Amino acid sequence: MNFLEFLQPMPVVGILRDIPQGAEEACVKAAAQCGLKAIEVTMNTAAATEIIAKLKSYARPLDIKVGAGTVRHGSDVEKAIAAGAEFLVTPNTRHEVIRLSSTAGIPIIPGALTPTEVQKAYDLGATAVKIFPINCVGGPDYIKALRGPFRDIPLMACGGVNAENAASYLKAGANLLSFGASIFNVEQMKSGDWAIIEAKLQKLLDAVKAAML
Repeated sequence: MNFLEFLQPMPVVGILRDIPQGAEEACVKAAAQCGLKAIEVTMNTAAATEIIAKLKSYARPLDIKVGAGTVRHGSDVEKAIAAGAEFLVTPNTRHEVIRLSSTAGIPIIPGALTPTEVQKAYDLGATAVKIFPINCVGGPDYIKALRGPFRDIPLMACGGVNAENAASYLKAGANLLSFGASIFNVEQMKSGDWAIIEAKLQKLLDAVKAAML
């Protein structure tokens, strides 16, 4: 089963930016409770590689994939893979990053915005292409516009995705959705307010489930 097939029942990736060390087990438990199957730790998070490794140790028995996000340089790819990242996500399209990931057999979802960037990312070997920041360029309408010519390219909507608009993104043609601080709030993670985080996460995933019926 490839990465996209794995995510098909719940096509959502959670972004952990600045998650504190020590919160890994609570994070995985919240994800498992709500049905989230993929989480990424951004590489500009302090101790990102250590957190990825720790998250993976908790996530593996629960069949949750742990990846690395904000992968911008070749050195990021190497560090993320060494830490055990099972997929990579980037904010932009960079040949070196996609090539290294593809060579290592690691799924990669590079960021792109324009039609030219979308095609380039896919041609370079992207597993899917992250349209970022989608909320700044038309939201679901922009995904719908891209879907016309790019029917063969899996697209991820990233930027401002929430429970209220998730269904609209899926209806417009997004294959995947991702979210970050709106649910994995830094202060709430630091203070251990995982019940609040879990409630927000459940609301989003329930909206996704309803849209997929």
